[in-house]
Amino acid sequence: MDKITLTYDGTFEGLLSAIFETYRLKINVDRIVPISNYQDSLFAEPVHVVTNMVWVKRVKKGIQQRCGKAANTLLYRCFLSEQRDIELLILHFVRTAMIRQHDVTRNYRDEKILNLHQINKKIGREVHRMHAFVRFQKTKDDIFISIIEPDFNVLPLIGDHFEKRYPAMQWLIYDTKRHYGIYYNKSVLDFITFEAKDHLKLRQLSKDILTTDEPDYQNLWRSYFKSVNIPERNNQKLHVQHVPKRYWKYLVEK
Repeated sequence: MDKITLTYDGTFEGLLSAIFETYRLKINVDRIVPISNYQDSLFAEPVHVVTNMVWVKRVKKGIQQRCGKAANTLLYRCFLSEQRDIELLILHFVRTAMIRQHDVTRNYRDEKILNLHQINKKIGREVHRMHAFVRFQKTKDDIFISIIEPDFNVLPLIGDHFEKRYPAMQWLIYDTKRHYGIYYNKSVLDFITFEAKDHLKLRQLSKDILTTDEPDYQNLWRSYFKSVNIPERNNQKLHVQHVPKRYWKYLVEK
């Protein structure tokens, strides 16, 4: 049978459903892509797979039985990287685990599995940077808002950190690249989206929605940042290595 393309809804559960479908139909696939990213082909129509939570549970259970719970976490984190053809790398991992019938997570001799671990390291670095670089600004509604634009889709991985760090605050961390955010109302953490007109407002917070004393706090932070800087020890190359320029536009001190 010729290889075909599967499309799914863009969620991790949708991808696992597509992987299950490859087993159910006994097919080889050329690509697995989110339906929103699919480009029409003159030669073949894709097969769309609807997310099926029963299938999802079966795939996760199969992975966990052979490779342990950490394997599902690894695959989910790699999925959030949004790397091109990450779906095929995850499919390869699942098929390898099913064929070998044992834990293949540390099989670094397998180039594709090694690639997953390398991607996971990049995800870890991005999560660490978000922990360090998120800067909140207080609005007149008593909500602290932070605007970010990470390289990877790490919002699902950083919510718990900020919930524990700021349990008594209402806050929103909004990803302008992916048009959604995580909102905490002092008790519940949730994912939210906005209409297009509101998304545009969130790309750059207007002074009109900030509290009157917010600029004073920002100036105080800039003064502190300047005071702890030692000009004689300035190493711009090292600084950019630890704080890449792509994050500067969201840092108050910059």
